[in-house]
Amino acid sequence: MEDKAAVRERIEELKRQIRYHDYRYYALDSPEISDAEYDRLFRELVELEEAHPEFADPDSPTRRVGFPPLEAFPTFEHRVPMLSLENAMSESELREFDRRVRKLLEHAGPVEYVAEPKMDGLAVEVVYVDGVLSSAGTRGDGYHGEDVTPNVKTIRAVPLRLFTAGGGPSLPEYLTVRGEVYMDRADFERLNREREAAGEPLFANPRNAAAGSLRQLDSSITAKRPLKVFFYGVGLVEGATFETQWEILETLRSWGLPVNPLSRVCKGAEDVVAFFNEIESERPRLPYEVDGVVAKVNRIDWQRKIGEKSRSPRWAIAYKFSPHQGRSRVLDIVVQVGRTGVLTPVAVLEPISVGGVVIRRATLHNQDEIERKDIRVGDEVVVQRAGDVIPEVVRVVTEKRTGKEKPFRMVSRCPSCGGEVVRLPGEAVHRCLNRNCPAQIKASLRHFAGRSAMDIEGLGKEIISLLVDRGLVASPADLYEIRPEHLKDLPGFAEKSATNLVQAIERSKDVSLAAFIHALGIPHVGEYLAQVLADHFGSIEALQNATAEELEAISGVGEKVASSILNYFHNPENRRLVQRLREVGVRPRVDRETKPAAPADSFWKDLSVVFTGTLSSMTREEAKKRVVALGARVVENVSKKTDVVVVGSDPGSKLEKARALGVRIMDEAEFLARVGAE
Repeated sequence: MEDKAAVRERIEELKRQIRYHDYRYYALDSPEISDAEYDRLFRELVELEEAHPEFADPDSPTRRVGFPPLEAFPTFEHRVPMLSLENAMSESELREFDRRVRKLLEHAGPVEYVAEPKMDGLAVEVVYVDGVLSSAGTRGDGYHGEDVTPNVKTIRAVPLRLFTAGGGPSLPEYLTVRGEVYMDRADFERLNREREAAGEPLFANPRNAAAGSLRQLDSSITAKRPLKVFFYGVGLVEGATFETQWEILETLRSWGLPVNPLSRVCKGAEDVVAFFNEIESERPRLPYEVDGVVAKVNRIDWQRKIGEKSRSPRWAIAYKFSPHQGRSRVLDIVVQVGRTGVLTPVAVLEPISVGGVVIRRATLHNQDEIERKDIRVGDEVVVQRAGDVIPEVVRVVTEKRTGKEKPFRMVSRCPSCGGEVVRLPGEAVHRCLNRNCPAQIKASLRHFAGRSAMDIEGLGKEIISLLVDRGLVASPADLYEIRPEHLKDLPGFAEKSATNLVQAIERSKDVSLAAFIHALGIPHVGEYLAQVLADHFGSIEALQNATAEELEAISGVGEKVASSILNYFHNPENRRLVQRLREVGVRPRVDRETKPAAPADSFWKDLSVVFTGTLSSMTREEAKKRVVALGARVVENVSKKTDVVVVGSDPGSKLEKARALGVRIMDEAEFLARVGAE
């Protein structure tokens, strides 16, 4: 007869050993046994638990295979706000941060900082109650995120139960730790090879792969992804206190939580700069993506004295690397046709890895831009990811020219339909004027079905191309006449997938007026302005019949935008489209929100504001909503009437125009101070 007590004792011993070796491997990066030995222990535990389910333990190391799929992510509340960081884009900005810190502290000598590589991943908060993992969530807006507890529990580097080494600090009753979930480059490349072999879409970069893996509704999928994590700080702690940031890192490591081993204590700004230069030089050889260095005042009492802004602490900063760059060769310059008929030249490049992403194409914007940079087919060029995201050609390496390079000239006929290509007066772009151009139709349909428009689930680029090429769809209204029997014989469709797509199209008939206006693709009318028009007119009929005077009287609608709206609705084809959409059952509704009046003394009241570049602390739409709530008008283009241009990282031509016109320019730090002070 089997000795149940002995079995239970062996299970507990195996769990203790595996937790210890997880601690050695993930927290200390110093394993004591081989992978084969670890696997043997793990398999033995799995077999014993399967044979004896009465001894099942939700905190067992084997419980990392996933949980039933969620219907949607519940809300996760951060009891202490999970703030963003301000950015320093140069050494001078880092030194200015240090000067502000010393001034706030009234401290003349060097300030001690803890510097750590800034991981390019997804921020999470993990809650431990009495040392046991209780819940986990994403950053979200800093106050509320998505509850991804089942998914985080599948990450091997995250202990389900904290470890206490002999003589180390005792565990607190309640602990929230903050960290960054990431994926190593090698694991990312292997995952993409597997997805390519399976015919699945590829992830753009390791960060996207990590974020997409962590935000799976089915955590069994997350369990199969090679996710890792480094923890860098704490939120709410009950039952423990810390005097320095370095003590926090060392204590977290002692409890079994992985901490980046490259982190370092720096004596003043000089040491931070030296650390930054060291990490930047090592960046290509690191196994994971980093996009800068984070510096934090080491003393906790000094952190409290310095304080925080509404979205970021004053005692920490992210010192960012310059954009990734590399060299490639222009193999060809091809032309793409957009939904409004604009022809965009695109450089076809020799594949080059820039910042962990293989780049094969880069937009060249227009003929004037190509001529300004003198880009020719055959040129060796410097390529970078603007904002570490969008590939662009920075310059030509002219000293490498051989004389065989060929200048580019814009085509005179559309590559999609063969229609005439023209450059209208006052425009920098060339256009195809054929409204029945297949490329324009496809691009218009992609915009129409997009998430911020009609939000038709499952109607992606490939399916739209198939529907247009097969003659099933030539207009957005045609989508609503598709039936499952029209699709079932098409490549990639079965009865169920055909039914699902038709049902998704049918659901989109219930749409907000703002999303409907945006879906129409009126030139110069983006998502924000569509909401403004919906709030003002209340129906698509009222908007169709609006006069120039009525449109220009709306905050944020200038002469150019008003003209674009009038031209759109004066076109008989566009009016017929709106009518057909109504006839097939699309019924735009008005979602009106009661907005509080702006404070009478608000800095933003009645100001005309333009945003350019990427904000690190919030999305562009969040920023727009903040200033609108405070009484500002947000416009898309810079003019003499613009009062403020808010500038994030990688700003576009709007910044240059603002400088030329003498418009007030506001960086993100000032912007956050202004909206936080209201």
